[in-house]
Amino acid sequence: MSVIKDVIDKVKQTDPDQPEFHQAVEEVLETLEPTTKRHPEFVKANIYERIVEPERAMHFRVPWVDDKGKVIVNRGFRVQFNNAIGPFKGGLRFHPSVNLGIIKFLGFEQVFKNSLTTLPMGGGKGGTDFDPKGKSDGEVMRFCQAFMRELFRHIGPECDVPAGDIGVGGREIGYLFGYYKKIRNEHTGVLTGKSLEYGGSLVRPEATGYGTTYFAAEMLATRGLDFKNKIVAISGAGNVAQYAVEKVNQLGGKVITLCDSSATIIDEKGIDAKKCDYVIELKNVKRGRIKEYADKYKSACFEGMSVWDVIREQGIKVDIALPCATQNELDGINAAALVKNGCYCVAEGANMPSTPDAVKIFQENNVLYGPGKAANAGGVATSGLEMSQNSMKLSWTREEVDNRLLLIMKSIHKSCIETAEAYGRKGDYVTGANIAGFTKVARAMLAYGVV
Repeated sequence: MSVIKDVIDKVKQTDPDQPEFHQAVEEVLETLEPTTKRHPEFVKANIYERIVEPERAMHFRVPWVDDKGKVIVNRGFRVQFNNAIGPFKGGLRFHPSVNLGIIKFLGFEQVFKNSLTTLPMGGGKGGTDFDPKGKSDGEVMRFCQAFMRELFRHIGPECDVPAGDIGVGGREIGYLFGYYKKIRNEHTGVLTGKSLEYGGSLVRPEATGYGTTYFAAEMLATRGLDFKNKIVAISGAGNVAQYAVEKVNQLGGKVITLCDSSATIIDEKGIDAKKCDYVIELKNVKRGRIKEYADKYKSACFEGMSVWDVIREQGIKVDIALPCATQNELDGINAAALVKNGCYCVAEGANMPSTPDAVKIFQENNVLYGPGKAANAGGVATSGLEMSQNSMKLSWTREEVDNRLLLIMKSIHKSCIETAEAYGRKGDYVTGANIAGFTKVARAMLAYGVV
């Protein structure tokens, strides 16, 4: 019997109601099969079964009071997955879809993503089914304070360092950190994504989008290509998508798409720097909807449709795709349409945005495909740099942070390429990322004995 198959089967039997977690475990473990022969010591120590089980998972209620005086109850989660190579590290997601299975999938992916950065960070994730959309600043503040009243017991700069994710930006991080500082009476680097005024890092808001674009540029270079004059499709309209647009523009590409949960916009003229600044203000300051872009710039708007649905139905030519919205947004049907429409490079700016069917189609058609744990590691890498600055009580320049980010993304790309080739899977970024990330964590777990 296969060790890997046994572990996957046990996960499905133990947690039958967590499909996203099953998907993440299968995607990683199936590529680790060759390591069972090369590293029998991992099999003997049962590393494969141990690595899919979180160290601990917290599930707690979050009662708070809305502007009308009504008491609302939400669910909160923090899953501390693995701290073999450093403190637990991973974002907080505020979204109605959040449940334990989604947080476990995100925390599991985070273990390998953080390992790839070369920084000393373990993997974790947290969140809540609270939806900040449509809430006043006062309501968001009261919720964040209620959430932190429980979370503070489980985090710390040398234990667990949360950050932002979907629904958690600078406003939310400020409320969370302010309340933590108040109840703990200490100013430490316990959260990343902070504003510059109280310990944040330059380039942190831009980091995931920049990093995804840097990784895509490294993949393109393996075929003697770059972003110049290439047509780029990007999904999402949050921080990752916004700054992916900014970096693609700087590298000479033309982005023609963005979307949010309500609509997709197609701007054939390209979302240039001025238009990108408008999107940043629209989403981060005004908290508006992407269809307002279409009204302002007279571009096509498709309500209720994803970027990938629109590209398929409209037959839009695309050279490079950067899915930056959410998990499983890009399925096999739309992947096939992308390939048909000329796409030859996909770099994931979100966590697991491509379904297994989509990944298979990309690989079968020789598309350069960078999985999220490698391509979107720029955000957590810069969070790690923020942690370093906090611990040293220093602040690096924008150029220093951006250069460190670029070097980290180049290092991740190199690690993926070399590991894939060492296992006879040349050019397979999925296998390379998974084995490289896993091996480092597994060796650390082995060194500790059974703990």
